[in-house]
Amino acid sequence: MKVYFAPNSRAVRTVWLLEEIGLPYELERFKLGQKEMRGPEYTRLNPNGRVPTLVDGDTTITESTAIAQYLAAKHAPHLAPGPDAGNFATFLQWLHYAEGMIMPPVNNYVVETILLPPERRNEAMAARALKLLNRTLGAAEAHMADRDYLAGDFTIADTITGHAVIISRRLGADFSAAPNLSAYADRLEARPAFIAADNA
Repeated sequence: MKVYFAPNSRAVRTVWLLEEIGLPYELERFKLGQKEMRGPEYTRLNPNGRVPTLVDGDTTITESTAIAQYLAAKHAPHLAPGPDAGNFATFLQWLHYAEGMIMPPVNNYVVETILLPPERRNEAMAARALKLLNRTLGAAEAHMADRDYLAGDFTIADTITGHAVIISRRLGADFSAAPNLSAYADRLEARPAFIAADNA
């Protein structure tokens, strides 16, 4: 099993889950923005030139949430509650919350504060993205008031949306009034599998 990977990207989610499951994997490393990510060899695997990409035999998957669902279905069904589970709807809600709500403003904020050269950055757009990010995190803060993990027990939702929460905090989102999310992020960052992925 091979993971095309770059630090500080969504690829950390995939490596984190592989570490949680205990599956062996090989890393093919990039740096974000590296020209080889847009080259013909890699774009044959991932036409968008992004990471992660998982190659498992004849199977190639390029979306981090789909990769998580695939790995759980094949190797760790206990990390993905099924339709008969009492927490199924909650699990689905928070599995998809990252890409639906948290990551769009994260992406916009990163573009305006990191990826664009200084002369092309727009402070107003960055501030707007951060304000929206803080609002989306508010729903997660309320949800985490009485639980340790998003769907009760630790699931792949935590490797996806939990990772988005961690990234948001690292980017400077306002956690001053988010004790539940702060404790949640601390809990996730202390997991040995996350530490291994974060240092990959």
